[in-house]
Amino acid sequence: MAVDIKQLFNETLPGALSRNTEDAKTIGAKFQMNITGEGEWNIDVSSTGPFCKPGTGPADCTITIASEDFQKLVENPQANGMQLFFAGKLKIAGNQMLAMKLNKLFAYK
Repeated sequence: MAVDIKQLFNETLPGALSRNTEDAKTIGAKFQMNITGEGEWNIDVSSTGPFCKPGTGPADCTITIASEDFQKLVENPQANGMQLFFAGKLKIAGNQMLAMKLNKLFAYK
């Protein structure tokens, strides 16, 4: 099932972060999501957050991925994440280990 990426980052994720403020802060990082063809979002789930806002900002981990590959990632994060990374379709700059914490971030309801 396709996800509306802009709705995910502009509405769904910010709402989930506001409902899970204290737990989100335990992730302890700042992410920059650059989704080709959709946009850029800065996500702060450190002690100064949590928030998700359009645009760029300071980040410990920057993820760059095409929108069609992001759809695959949402469908099956564990399996597709590794495949996309090793195929060069999921680019990670900064602290690569923090990318593993994205599963927790996107699991919030």
